[in-house]
Amino acid sequence: MAETTADEGETNKEMEVAPALIAVHPLEKFVAVAAGAELRVFDLEGDCPVTLLDNSGGPFHANSIRAIRFGAKGRLFASAGDDKLVKIWTTDSWRCRHTVCSEKRVSAVAISHDGLFVCFADKFGVVWVVSLDGEEGNQPLVSKKAAPILAHYCSIITCLEFSPDGRFIISADRDFKIRVTMFPKKPFKGAHDIQSFCLGHTEFVSCLAFLCTPDYSLGFLLSGGGDSTVRLWDITSGSLLHTCEVGAQAELVESNGEEVCHPAVTAICTFPDSSLIAVAIQSLHGVMLLNCDLSGRTLSVAKVVSMGDMFIATSLGVSSAGRLWMVTGASNILGSNFTSLARVKVLAGFQMSNPDSSENEPVMLEDANIPGGEKVLEKLQGCVSLAQEEKALAAATEAVKTAMRNLLIKKHYSVDKRELRKKSRNDRKLKQ
Repeated sequence: MAETTADEGETNKEMEVAPALIAVHPLEKFVAVAAGAELRVFDLEGDCPVTLLDNSGGPFHANSIRAIRFGAKGRLFASAGDDKLVKIWTTDSWRCRHTVCSEKRVSAVAISHDGLFVCFADKFGVVWVVSLDGEEGNQPLVSKKAAPILAHYCSIITCLEFSPDGRFIISADRDFKIRVTMFPKKPFKGAHDIQSFCLGHTEFVSCLAFLCTPDYSLGFLLSGGGDSTVRLWDITSGSLLHTCEVGAQAELVESNGEEVCHPAVTAICTFPDSSLIAVAIQSLHGVMLLNCDLSGRTLSVAKVVSMGDMFIATSLGVSSAGRLWMVTGASNILGSNFTSLARVKVLAGFQMSNPDSSENEPVMLEDANIPGGEKVLEKLQGCVSLAQEEKALAAATEAVKTAMRNLLIKKHYSVDKRELRKKSRNDRKLKQ
């Protein structure tokens, strides 16, 4: 087995497939798509593409973006990824306020509800915090430094989420764990108490979301994972309230007699002030809608909305208008004419007050009827029509599935193989 040099290792990282991501402004003022190293933003209010301005002193993204997020109030936006950069943008001008350099590649990002802190997680399982407290609007744009606040001990953190009241930060990893940690007002000082662990997934946890309604303002945590389940949690106690076998109910779970294949849940999105939940699942050509009975603490499948043969969502976003924005695609797809591929679709017509209603028949908007129309598609997709790239879209979804399993399914090695891997580690060679 040939040893891998540091340069070869960097090349391999650059070629890793990354799924296309989508984020929607809380008031649907903007919609953003990340495809590879490209960050594309459209101004829905102004009906025009956004030009990103970066004079923070740091470089622009040069490798796959792995996380994008609007703040709860929509004034901040964060992007981060494989280039070890976290970029914090202000959405009033779309200038990059700060560029934060991470020690490792970044896998998840979250913004506190008060807009005072940005947290991000790296591939070694460390969660870092950046303070934006005490800044003036005319302060010079400078690079910020981050401080570590908690760790998952060498387990890749897949997602971060703040609780609705801002008291906790929730982190999930590939080792099936969800950790609920107190987030104090001064996170740089003192220890961070663990409130609970939410344990129950039998494969990696891939996504988190909070479900809140006027009657349940503190909300309940939802998680999706590689075991094809969506789970409902009480984060205060860490209690598992209910498990919904979404893969089995969509008839996506397969068995070859020796091994059972569970398609991973890739995204969960909740609708504001509603018990309705949207779920994206690998191999599902559409989106699954769940309903949560909060009084009974149970989840149930409301319906599956088909999106056509070539559309398997890689990311979801919900607007305040009740529209569900979806994207499929990936970067670094072998055999494609596109270095990064993204296809955007929108579902509308949800009856959020009564998810089980027979009138609740969401419809897929035609491209011309999407907010922003062809202009938004040209910006977010890189072109208006992808009719000629249907095969590439299908290849992209398969590439994302393979890359996700290779990254997050824990590999088991023999003693000899482990010793060989230790000898070929790049970091050890660089220290010699």
